[in-house]
Amino acid sequence: MALLTLDEIAVETYEEVVTLTPSGAQAVQGLLQRRNFTADQYALRVFVKGGGCSGFEYGMALEGQSRETDFSFEYDGVRVVVDEVSMEYLRGATVDYVDDLMGSGFKIENPNAVAACGCGSSFRTKDSGAESHSHSAGGGCH
Repeated sequence: MALLTLDEIAVETYEEVVTLTPSGAQAVQGLLQRRNFTADQYALRVFVKGGGCSGFEYGMALEGQSRETDFSFEYDGVRVVVDEVSMEYLRGATVDYVDDLMGSGFKIENPNAVAACGCGSSFRTKDSGAESHSHSAGGGCH
């Protein structure tokens, strides 16, 4: 049996995490308050689905029930849940909320994405094949 050093454990743990930034947590708290939900009743579900102009799309939803197989993380009082299939594509990703001259909204920084659409909601991984979907092929940013 091999022993792991603390550095190896920290790296392994980091790779299993989807992080929500403080500004992201604040934005989710605001959404919950506007809908008269509480953070102990609802979680932010972050997921990946097929589609978009690059092959996969990010999705987010406020969800009242998590699944037994979900990965669950908590940041600043906000619970984030990710299903096990989506976790394969989101390991090490960071969910942020940005508000700048170009607009405001959630942004996902994903170290697993090798190509992304200009809209930021569609991406491709190195394992998802070399084929890319173009906007002219009927995909387009969503």
